[in-house]
Amino acid sequence: MADPLAGIPLASIRVFEAAARLKSFTRAAEELGMTQAAVSWQIKALEGRLGQSLFRRLPREVQPTEGGERLSRAATEAMTLLRRAVSDLTEADEHILSITTLASLAAQWLAPRLGGFQVANPGLAVRLDTNPNLLDLAREGFDIGIRSGSGDWPGMESQLLMPSVFTPVCSPAMAERLNLKQPGDLLDAPRIGMEKEWAAWFAAAGVNGGTQPMSRLTADYQVLEVAAALGDQGVALASPILFARELRNGLLVRPFTQTVSFHTGYYLVWPEGRRRSPKIARFREWLAAQADADPTIVAARGTSGGAV
Repeated sequence: MADPLAGIPLASIRVFEAAARLKSFTRAAEELGMTQAAVSWQIKALEGRLGQSLFRRLPREVQPTEGGERLSRAATEAMTLLRRAVSDLTEADEHILSITTLASLAAQWLAPRLGGFQVANPGLAVRLDTNPNLLDLAREGFDIGIRSGSGDWPGMESQLLMPSVFTPVCSPAMAERLNLKQPGDLLDAPRIGMEKEWAAWFAAAGVNGGTQPMSRLTADYQVLEVAAALGDQGVALASPILFARELRNGLLVRPFTQTVSFHTGYYLVWPEGRRRSPKIARFREWLAAQADADPTIVAARGTSGGAV
């Protein structure tokens, strides 16, 4: 049996339900944010599809016909159930904030701070995912992401969180053993990370010459490369922002202050049109305040490292 609703837009049922309930095309238009002409057009289109009149047009109001009255009761019940379901989904969704971000940034900077956000927002649970790829946030079910790049991604709005700066880091023992005096000394040092990134740093530091020997180790995540540096395996390129704690505690040292950028920065991103979502707005404001209060980020904002 053919579906009797086939070919009938939900929008027409919604307009009909409001007009029948309010007994006025004008008041229905006001409630739905439409023009009176648009409401009238939708009703006429629905009547044409059903092959019968649904309203008696009176001088000051409209009255449902017998058929219109039957359809009105069913439509009101259906719209009530639909509104309730959407409200329940929206309310449940507003109690969970889903974040996707980069593993190293999550481990080194975001996760240690999230407790403060949860204390300030006890009714909002946080789901944290680490993924190196820029996902379709809406399709994958995420509210917000933190990604590296230029900040210009189709279908998303963005806000710069922190600049991208990288600098050589190593353990104090490694720095003493290598007796590093000038950036060129790193040409012969055991290095960790991609050669093209090291080449960019050498260029930013004004060092000419090859990048031999080859790097001892490269890894998918910055935090793994720095872990190797902490284990006296060599010198790694790392963000002084993300590893500020290790630098502050003396676990790592920066033999040279020169920095390089591989992208514009780290951005907070969310789907277009969701800026005013209460949970996204709260997280965005909280995260921006965290960045503004971080002295390493403030210092990096004034750093003019070479950009790649």
